[in-house]
Amino acid sequence: MSDVNKTIQKWHVSFRKGTDFDSWGQLVEAIDEYQILARQLQKEVQSTNSSDFTEEQKKTLGKIASCLEMRSGSLQCTQSKEDFKLEELKKLETIIQNILTYNKVFPFDVQPVPLRRILAPGAGSTEAFPPRAPGTLLPRLPSEHGMTLLTLKIEKIGLKDAGQCIDPYMTVSLKDLNGLDVYPVQDTPVASRKEDTYIHFSVDVDIQRHVEKIPKGAAIFFEFKHYKPKKGFTSTKCFAFMEMDEIKPGPIVIELYKKPTDFKRKKLQLLTKKQLYLHLHQTLHKDS
Repeated sequence: MSDVNKTIQKWHVSFRKGTDFDSWGQLVEAIDEYQILARQLQKEVQSTNSSDFTEEQKKTLGKIASCLEMRSGSLQCTQSKEDFKLEELKKLETIIQNILTYNKVFPFDVQPVPLRRILAPGAGSTEAFPPRAPGTLLPRLPSEHGMTLLTLKIEKIGLKDAGQCIDPYMTVSLKDLNGLDVYPVQDTPVASRKEDTYIHFSVDVDIQRHVEKIPKGAAIFFEFKHYKPKKGFTSTKCFAFMEMDEIKPGPIVIELYKKPTDFKRKKLQLLTKKQLYLHLHQTLHKDS
């Protein structure tokens, strides 16, 4: 088998892997696979070296990368404007398999994926990634008479492979019973230090609702994320959540669960048999 056919076969395997994860409801894994493949296709499209593909074939590969990103966007946000369905994406499988002989009109009206900041022109260097923003934490809300505000200090998280996590941070959100955001999510800065099996944050997160106004059945979610250099993007490793009856001053330790994050709390699986925890400290601010 020629090198170009091996490359096409590899793309096809990756595509099938992604759509299989997608159809099984393993959305985090599907997004990972779609983004890996989109980057591989982009790299080929943007290559200035002698290529095994014609300019027309490169355009088609660029359009496939666009569709992969659109599907990935649909999975990441329930209110995404790019509502690209799995059934539509599956129509591209035969095009990837037969890219060397494909000469029909592309089935979707999309543009090839544009030159991205994530790849240096003509190269796939991870050094081209922009540094992560220093968190998106929001200030504490103004106090209201008779109302209570909650500050959560994320102290540390226990993980068996803590030392291997690159640029770890936490995404904190308040979700209602249907798993929808009550207010915009907040990202912490990258963790302050790693020590043995712990990653230390020591950062305060102010919940953006007065405790009395939090919807019944809501929960506060903590998604632990880290950068994967081989794949070239940030991934969720595990998550934890705190329900409203757990709000009380002082320390609290909560269990870690396997990804993908289950905002509806229907199919929870502990991260490992050995119990690992997220350590928090709660402070309540009551305006009397």
